[in-house]
Amino acid sequence: MSETLLLHSKHDGFAVPAHHLPARGKAIGAVVVIQEIFGVTAHIKDIAAIFAEAGYDVLAPAMFERVAPGLDVAADAAGVTAGRAAFMATPWPQVVGDIQAAIDALGGPCFVTGFCWGGAASWAAAAHCSGVRAASGFYGRLITDMLDQPPRAPIMLHYGAEDASIPLTDVERVRAAAPADTPIYLYQAGHGFCRRGSHDFNAPACELALQRTLDWFARWRAKGDGE
Repeated sequence: MSETLLLHSKHDGFAVPAHHLPARGKAIGAVVVIQEIFGVTAHIKDIAAIFAEAGYDVLAPAMFERVAPGLDVAADAAGVTAGRAAFMATPWPQVVGDIQAAIDALGGPCFVTGFCWGGAASWAAAAHCSGVRAASGFYGRLITDMLDQPPRAPIMLHYGAEDASIPLTDVERVRAAAPADTPIYLYQAGHGFCRRGSHDFNAPACELALQRTLDWFARWRAKGDGE
C-alpha cells in the first residue's frame, strides 16, 4: 500500500513529500526513484512499483515542490514548459539535499535511479550523496553539465540512439568523462523510451534497461554484503 511521506531536506530543511511504496515481501534494499520534469506522475509511480515488486523499499520525492507544488503534468508542450520552468528554478545543491533526505529515510543498502531530468539527478546523487550503493540514470541530457563532478558511487547509464535531444556526441562526452568501468548502453529508441504512453515508448528497450538496472543493483548489493 503506497503512502506519502514527508522528508526534511538536508539542504534547507524543507518538507519534501515523497511517494512511498514498501517492498513486496522482505526488503532486500531500497531505491530512490527520481522524477522526470513532469513531476511524480503515474509513470514514476509505475517505475516505483517495479522496484517494490523486486523487493526494494521505494521513495519517489517530489523534487519541484518548492516552486510547483503538486506538479503532475502531461508530457506535451504545455507540460514541457511547466517542467522546464520548475527545473530551471531548482538548483543542484538543493536536489542533492533532497535526495540525501530520501536516502537517509530509507536506510541501506540504498540505490538511486532517475529518468530524463532525474537521470542527471542520479549522476549528481552518485557524485555528492552519501550512502549510495550504486545508481542507474536513464537518458539524462543534463549530465553533460556535470562532467567535472565525477560519480563516487558506481553508475550505469542508458541512452536512446534515436534521441533527438541527446546527440551521440554528448553520449561520447559522458563516456569519456565517466569512470572507466561505467556501463553506458545505447538502445534503438528515442527519448523517454521507458515512459508508457509516450510516442517514444519502446517496451523491449525499457524492459532490457530495467533488467540491467536490477542486475546492477543486485551486483553492488551483494558486493556490499561481502559476498
